[in-house]
Amino acid sequence: MTQWEVVIGIETHAQLATVSKIFSGASTAFGAAPNTQACAVDLALPGVLPVLNRQAVECAIRFGLAIGAQVAPKSVFARKNYFYPDLPKGYQISQFELPVVQGGALTVQVGSGDKAYEKTITLTRAHLEEDAGKSLHEDFHGKSGIDLNRAGTPLLEIVTEPDMRSSDEAVAYARALHALVQWIGICDGNMQEGSFRCDANVSVRPRGQAEFGTRREIKNLNSFRFLKEAIDYEVQWQINEIEEGRKIQQATVLFDPDTGATRTMRTKEDAHDYRYFPDPDLLPLVIDESWIARVRGELPELPQQMRERFCAELGLSAYDAATLTASQDIAAYYEATLAVAGLANAKPCANWVMVDLAARLNKEGREIVAAPVSPQQLGGLIQRIADGTISNNIAKKVFEALWSGEGATADEVIEKQGLRQITDSGAIEALVDEVLAANAANVAEYRAGKEKAFNALVGQVMKAAKGKANPQQVNELLKRKLAG
Repeated sequence: MTQWEVVIGIETHAQLATVSKIFSGASTAFGAAPNTQACAVDLALPGVLPVLNRQAVECAIRFGLAIGAQVAPKSVFARKNYFYPDLPKGYQISQFELPVVQGGALTVQVGSGDKAYEKTITLTRAHLEEDAGKSLHEDFHGKSGIDLNRAGTPLLEIVTEPDMRSSDEAVAYARALHALVQWIGICDGNMQEGSFRCDANVSVRPRGQAEFGTRREIKNLNSFRFLKEAIDYEVQWQINEIEEGRKIQQATVLFDPDTGATRTMRTKEDAHDYRYFPDPDLLPLVIDESWIARVRGELPELPQQMRERFCAELGLSAYDAATLTASQDIAAYYEATLAVAGLANAKPCANWVMVDLAARLNKEGREIVAAPVSPQQLGGLIQRIADGTISNNIAKKVFEALWSGEGATADEVIEKQGLRQITDSGAIEALVDEVLAANAANVAEYRAGKEKAFNALVGQVMKAAKGKANPQQVNELLKRKLAG
């Protein structure tokens, strides 16, 4: 596989967070009975005309500004002609030659730990369009039904350049984009409800070749796991086909999660097959500088800006900063914790949020907004580690107690359970003397050069102190007495 290079571009459909559709006043709420949210415009009844939703345009402007793109002063809606049962008009209103957002980029963190690296993905464009309806094939006694509730739902189609070279990079990009559209409030990101769907254009070429291979488009991937699995399967399938002397034919394919395989849906069309032409019912979309300036002023601090601030002002690593800004909820929790614990504890706060808290949330399948331990409680706990009241090991017991609701604050748990750290040097020295006297064999082993014997002695002292002795003082006292 090393002789082949993977080339991936992604098209994402983000459903915009509007209360009505892009060209009509019908509701976009999810879960309604079939065909109860499709008005005359959505159904393409004779004589109806589309009217553009201003809120959808503002969502597009917000996105363009967030990725450093050009927001076009003038863009045009076009008709994309194709015939399918869930498309009442026989065409989709979209944008083709003049999209509302042009260019831009998104920098993402790929991998974790020492193997993590940053990659900047260039975006080609983002354009406004309406969604189609949905064909339903279940529970119809061998027939299909059409639900037009989604017809006319506002979408922002976001298209990248073919910049990604692995499924890991594709997933990292999709995750970052998913977080961004929620961060700036233009999409709820609900993949199960179809609010965020990815199409992956995948091809392979011999390593070192400049010309792209023939691509196949994997449609409607609605989970990050499926995105990775689909790309990995498709890459291996294409390599096998080429190595066995067959040519890849451009096509649209679907991924079957049950089999883990892709299957051809149709031979891929090109733009000319859709007979694009400007929609005569819609005027060009004109966006002036004052509109852009107003929207820019309403944007929150963006993930990239926050990452840079965390690194520059708090001294966090690029990996930590990226992890803590993976979502607005995580970033808000971290900053609220830091506000209590103090800036000097930026790194301990990061570790507790990324490791201990994250592990417990994952174990119980909770989102961070539903964490039983509040940022104020966690910040208070970290304060008590920093001032020596408790050790890191004792802190884990306090965290568990807070999680279980056994106390309102770390201080309350510490006092109630008698967990305050022993820092009195005389008391610790007495414990050390007892352990040395009772463990002559370990002492002899340590003096003979066996380092593990020292750890055993530390463990005995901590056991005698019921885990409450200051570990640093224990280590220092033991070393001094063993050297004597």
